[in-house]
Amino acid sequence: MGESSEQPDLINKSVVKAVRLLRELAAQPRTGATVTTLAKAAGLSRPTAFRLLYSLEQDGLVDRINTHYVLGWELARLGRRADPYAGLVGHAQPLLQELADRFNESVTLSVPSGEDELDLIAEAAGSHVLGVTGRNMVGQRYPLHASSTGKVLLAEKSAEELRRTLPEKLEAYTPQTITDREALIRELEQVREQGFAIIDNELEPELLSLSRPIRDAAGTLVAILTVNGPRSRFTRARIPEALQEMQKTIERMTDLFWRKSPSD
Repeated sequence: MGESSEQPDLINKSVVKAVRLLRELAAQPRTGATVTTLAKAAGLSRPTAFRLLYSLEQDGLVDRINTHYVLGWELARLGRRADPYAGLVGHAQPLLQELADRFNESVTLSVPSGEDELDLIAEAAGSHVLGVTGRNMVGQRYPLHASSTGKVLLAEKSAEELRRTLPEKLEAYTPQTITDREALIRELEQVREQGFAIIDNELEPELLSLSRPIRDAAGTLVAILTVNGPRSRFTRARIPEALQEMQKTIERMTDLFWRKSPSD
């Protein structure tokens, strides 16, 4: 038998269930949740959830305040020592390269780093990238209203929030940049409905960019996948195909990031 066939036997189901509980706890309000709520959310029996939470509590990975559990102080301490993106980039890079090779364009992965910020953490490129898509983009940041990644992030907010945080007139980068706040809000409503964002000549002349959100099991935006290319090659006619391939890549990524847990 090959190595891949033996790997399932190495998985400790109790550890997997404990991780499932931690993820569900992270999706709860900061006031925490009861064992009954967490058990239901994680698909575990109440006795199993209680035993696991009790064990996690002993090492500070969760804390209990009256009848509610919250993420623990020790988990926060360990998290501060972790590289937030190393594992994510390691898993994602081969898939980004496959997508880049499929379209022979530039592909990037960005993650929210704050309420109104994105970090571009990984990229891959096809064999002939030009202009803005030919530069090393990791670590760079782009204006939210004039980038497809930024539009995906902004679409997480309500119209009321956007009116509070965005100026009425936005900076223009090309003649096609959306500079009117209300016009942008209308486009962001479409982004929410259709599940992807586009910029076409809005950040740089002749740049077409397409972004899709990546969400965890709780529906929280955790990353954004983007394909960029010059309109001479990456035309609007290729958008339907690109969206399908991007969704396939996202599904493969989520399988890697959040592997399905063994059942009770």
